[in-house]
Amino acid sequence: MNIATRKWIFLKIASVILLPLMLWFIVNLISIYDRSYLEVVGFFSNQLFKFLFSFFVVFSYFFSALSISEVFEDYITDHKLKNVANSLSFISAILIPIITIIFLFKLSI
Repeated sequence: MNIATRKWIFLKIASVILLPLMLWFIVNLISIYDRSYLEVVGFFSNQLFKFLFSFFVVFSYFFSALSISEVFEDYITDHKLKNVANSLSFISAILIPIITIIFLFKLSI
């Protein structure tokens, strides 16, 4: 299978997974928007919400890294610069969700 085809398939799968997670996140963000700090921490202390939010963050960064790599492929002509940009994008797509999930799971009331 061609790498471009594989990226396209992964983008479509990630977008299908992200759609219900995005709806879940928006509905819950609206419900906790006017809450106090302790209520928001209590929300994110729930194990189910931690899992869903972690899943949401991982797939969001995976989707964004794949999307931005397509932009790099289309608009950056220098091969070295394109590789550096893609590498930095993928490294940040790994590190930022990991750091977020670590902080999320250390969070407690």
